[in-house]
Amino acid sequence: MKDQNDFLYGNITKVVLMHYIRLFYRSVLFITMLTAYVYDRLHGINAFSDLTETYPVITRVFMVVFLAEMFFRHFPSKLDSPGCQKQFAVNYQKIDNQKIHIEDNHSTFKVFIIWILFNMVFGALKLSGILDDGIMLLICSAYSLCDIICILFFCPIQSWFLKNKCCCTCRIYNWDYAMMFTPLFFVKPCCLHILLAMSLTLLIRWELTCHRHPERFSKNSNAYLNCENCSEKLCAHKKQLRKLWNNIDNSANA
Repeated sequence: MKDQNDFLYGNITKVVLMHYIRLFYRSVLFITMLTAYVYDRLHGINAFSDLTETYPVITRVFMVVFLAEMFFRHFPSKLDSPGCQKQFAVNYQKIDNQKIHIEDNHSTFKVFIIWILFNMVFGALKLSGILDDGIMLLICSAYSLCDIICILFFCPIQSWFLKNKCCCTCRIYNWDYAMMFTPLFFVKPCCLHILLAMSLTLLIRWELTCHRHPERFSKNSNAYLNCENCSEKLCAHKKQLRKLWNNIDNSANA
């Protein structure tokens, strides 16, 4: 029988690997858009604010990438985090005689209000003319990087507000795209609004499922969310990273 440490600290799982792949291409997208924006500004070009005409290739790639991600989020997948898979009936593994308890349900409203207020700052700057559409799209792209960083390394929402044990039990996992594309509320009507619309579709479906089937979202009633059934092992991955960082820090101080 394998030692528990071998089980937890073995090779990274396919799900974690997919997170790193997303981190890579989202980083490429962000750097590409940021470079284009800075180039235009340095050359006195303001046309980047018209997102769909100045850099149509970049805009279309951005749209296709995230539309594809959101499309596949509507279906069960073994290559995505259990955190967003618990909504599906196929992943519900009933635990008998257990009370349904979604421990961080009340904190979601607090997160919602804070996120709206935070983005209202950017919205006010946009409406006042200080920021343009290009900056708002860059903020969306930056949010997409922060999303993966929260999954792989550190999530302030988890640590400071929801207090959930891991991403698998996260009450708002499928809020990610709606949060990511919030700045598009303040962008003039264009094809990019389809990203906002689809992200809201994901959010609404998630919330309706949580309301109708709360048993799927509670680790007390759904064995799928228990550690022994986790296909991600992200907590172990984070422990590995912390251990590696501590070793590097100790070596530097030696």
